[in-house]
Amino acid sequence: MNFTKKVLLISFLTPAAFNFAQNKDSIPQKITAYYADKFALARPLNIEFSQLTPYKFSSEHLGNYFADGKVRNLYQVKVSTSGNFIVKKKWMLGATLNYNYTSTSVELNYPDGTMRVQDNDFHFHSSSLNFTYISKLWNKPVIYTASAVVDGSEKHFERVKGLATATLLLKANATTKTAIGLVGIIDPSAQIPVIPTFIYDQKFENGWRIDLILPKQVYLKKSFSENSRFSLGSELGGTSFYLYDVLQSQEKYELRQVEINSGFMYEHFLGGSFVATFKTGMKNIPNSRIFKKNESFDSYIFEANPKPTFYFNLGISFNPFGKFIK
Repeated sequence: MNFTKKVLLISFLTPAAFNFAQNKDSIPQKITAYYADKFALARPLNIEFSQLTPYKFSSEHLGNYFADGKVRNLYQVKVSTSGNFIVKKKWMLGATLNYNYTSTSVELNYPDGTMRVQDNDFHFHSSSLNFTYISKLWNKPVIYTASAVVDGSEKHFERVKGLATATLLLKANATTKTAIGLVGIIDPSAQIPVIPTFIYDQKFENGWRIDLILPKQVYLKKSFSENSRFSLGSELGGTSFYLYDVLQSQEKYELRQVEINSGFMYEHFLGGSFVATFKTGMKNIPNSRIFKKNESFDSYIFEANPKPTFYFNLGISFNPFGKFIK
């Protein structure tokens, strides 16, 4: 999971504050349960397989046209685990571990008429130590989080990063919940060092609900039974991995791309607290860049501009915290 996505996921622990205003003793447990309901990556175990349909792209190297290309095949396997090993009345300490495998087959068509096909496998891992503290501000619940993150490839550990968040609950009743917050990122490659967040959860009488968590996702959801839930909307995602021996250079590089996945998601509770998930829709990639590891995302040497493509995602996760929130 790339760092931007991890930042957003960790920062959205705080919607759990919507449910614990009257029961302070269970605040940490309810945070964990709410977070696990919102994001499969926050559950004790999550495994996903993703496949993209072929798509074309154009590319530039150092601001000059480089080649047109086609991603013939791209699939990913993601495995993550998350949990808390110290839980107190007002704070908790936990960790997350993530591993992503990406396999690609890319066709490059150069201006001189030559064509080359590159098949590559990439391994990316990240781990974080997460601290959460629950307090009050202006007599409203507020949650602070701090995380230290280390990531790398199958060859090396590459980068240590940090983040801090604060989210303030503004309103919470049986149908409407809102909160605002800030995320601060300690990472020289970060595109935006401070990100504002906004949460809006609205339940309607017909059983549908709006689940708005900006800038992470916006979904329209409905639970058709205690075991099944349908969601329609968009979410922010991304792909990152490290590159070596780029252009015969000894420098270490990172490929990072921002992704917007729009479509639908179906979740179904299986026996033993396991949840099966199916997602499909359109993937848009606003930018895909390669830059030196120690420089910023904006100081890139290579940029690709991909066309939209379709994605399919199958997942299974373990969620011992209960059925879907209705």
